[in-house]
Amino acid sequence: MNDAYRPARSQVEARAQVPDLTALVDALRASAAARDAAGGHAAQEKQWIAETGVLTLTVPREFGGTGASWFDAYRAVRTVAAVDAALGHLLGFQFLQVASVDLWGSDEQRARYLRATVDERWWWGNAINPLDPRLVASATGDGGYRLDGVKGFCSGTRGSQMMTLSAQDPASGKPVFGVVPTGRAGITVNDDWDPIGQRQTDSGSVSFEAVALAAHEVIHRPDAPRATLRTLVAQMVLTNLFVGIALGALEEARRFFTQNARPWVNSGVDRAVDDPYMIHRFGEMRLKAIGAEAMADRAAHALDEAWQRGGALAAEQRAQVALATSEAKVFAHRASLDVSEALFDACGARATGARLALDRFWRNARVHTLHDPLDYRVRDIGRYALLGTLPEVSLYT
Repeated sequence: MNDAYRPARSQVEARAQVPDLTALVDALRASAAARDAAGGHAAQEKQWIAETGVLTLTVPREFGGTGASWFDAYRAVRTVAAVDAALGHLLGFQFLQVASVDLWGSDEQRARYLRATVDERWWWGNAINPLDPRLVASATGDGGYRLDGVKGFCSGTRGSQMMTLSAQDPASGKPVFGVVPTGRAGITVNDDWDPIGQRQTDSGSVSFEAVALAAHEVIHRPDAPRATLRTLVAQMVLTNLFVGIALGALEEARRFFTQNARPWVNSGVDRAVDDPYMIHRFGEMRLKAIGAEAMADRAAHALDEAWQRGGALAAEQRAQVALATSEAKVFAHRASLDVSEALFDACGARATGARLALDRFWRNARVHTLHDPLDYRVRDIGRYALLGTLPEVSLYT
């Protein structure tokens, strides 16, 4: 591994402060299948997550947060995602909104919003969808805006206290970014999220009708390489969701197989766990899962190195992080689908019982692996492998 991807000393020190999520994970695993079937809003489970203290993991220490590394934050995301990918997604998007304020906010905005995140134990929602232009921001003449329209795929908005948003200013033709309380007059969080997987991510649409966005709530995104790290923070959330799904599917397969599997009639063994074909199958599943984990860790270390450079971050190093992120995401994308599919090949017909909902791993992976086309990431990786050309900054790289 390149020295650039090794954790700095400060990252190692921060690691000891990460909350113990063991009890939370056990509680989420116990209800995951039933909640997957029910869908809707996981209010109780989100309260449990908040009570661990993990919501403020990425808030800088100067504002009362843990100030942990991205390596540790993503480890927390995948730990939760291994038993409940929907709630792992919500935790990851909490970190993403905190990063949005940290990267783009003024000193006053960072102090106000990040300290309140700690003091008030805020959950953050997301209404920044770069491909949805339906939310219009009309300037009010005092530095603020009036917001009208709709945003889709607004993960985490239901049950949140604050949200980040993006809108389009028709007068300037430029995007407007801001922070508003989710409960502000004119905001309606719509209960219209009904996918085949990731059913409790609160990712429905949000409607805005004459919503006031005050001047002090407008966030002015800096024109600097460090500001574009938000995109990579988001992509790494998804990457670690995929890793968590792969690891979770492997663990559920192991649990089910060791407790329920019978040796095949022609296997010549007394125990299913001694069947060489099954041993081989589990070995292949593990290789994919831990390979994805290693790639994600490598990319997280690269992000941490870039993050610590602050305003001195150069465009080339930022591009190196984008490459590492795409490499990890492609690998994790494939691992999540492959391992969650192989679960059934290993465990057989009994594992398809609806009550078990073991198909949720594949369904969750399938929903999120459609976030952006895999082919374009492989193209970027291939260009680098062949020509040494690093990825350009875009909405997804």
